[in-house]
Amino acid sequence: MLRKTASLASAGALALTLGVAALPSAHAGTSAASAACSLRLGSVTATGAHTSRTVTATSPITIGGVRGTAGVFGPNQVQHTSSFVGTPLGSGESRAGLTVLAGALHSSAYVVDGQSQIDPHYPHNNLRVGGGWSNFRWIEQSVRRSADAGVPSRTTLYGQQTDGTMHRWIADGTRWRNNGGVGGLSTVKSMTLISRTSTYETFLANTRAGKLMTVRWPTSYLSAATATSVRDATWQGFEQLIATNCGATGTLVLGIDRDTKSGYLYAVGHANGKNTVIKGLGKVPLTFSDPQYFRWAPKYDVLNGD
Repeated sequence: MLRKTASLASAGALALTLGVAALPSAHAGTSAASAACSLRLGSVTATGAHTSRTVTATSPITIGGVRGTAGVFGPNQVQHTSSFVGTPLGSGESRAGLTVLAGALHSSAYVVDGQSQIDPHYPHNNLRVGGGWSNFRWIEQSVRRSADAGVPSRTTLYGQQTDGTMHRWIADGTRWRNNGGVGGLSTVKSMTLISRTSTYETFLANTRAGKLMTVRWPTSYLSAATATSVRDATWQGFEQLIATNCGATGTLVLGIDRDTKSGYLYAVGHANGKNTVIKGLGKVPLTFSDPQYFRWAPKYDVLNGD
């Protein structure tokens, strides 16, 4: 059961400086999601480089060539990373996200040229935001931005502590404003954002007991989250879930099994509790041996999975 909490993480007032062992069958069925959907997968290597490659839901699954960017971080420096937003800039790309380095939250940003190497003509920043992040399992940044200038933008920071409590902050000018917390998630192994609207955001989560569920959290201050069961078993093998949009209302989900260094891809229909359609697409032909994995998100990131 989820419980609402108003407690603050130790980084409660933060300055904002953003610039399986077995393949789960999951009642597989025909997915409404397109087989041509793809996920832009990122990683942080042991040397501190960023990588980027595309995982495409063809049959069989195909992997695009890897592009590496050296010198983004120091060796083994990154403890946690959010998704990173990549915005085209000339022949290259501007990149920004959040990281935890040495127990402190940082705003990380840099620009790459056409060869995916750091462009020295632009700032390369890992700016410290605040301390007290050593006891977090993961962090995620959600950026809601519309091409329509009349639609308000919203940037949200999520973090789950080792006791299972999940905290949320909303970007407010140059600072992060605490927006409450949710307890009762101590059995959760991984969570990934699948939906974002003007009034709520929804995560897909798996537990140590193998349950798969959605956690919908309204954006209003101190609101209560609602958990809905999707599957009751077989999802315990994944230490990390990574998701991206697939079709008008679906989601492409990558499950990473750290024990076997393997990943499995799923096409997930619009979230509808136990009636959610999930199609297993197979094992990804890639060895998942880097310390950190994340999603490269576009500037206008549409997520309609719930």
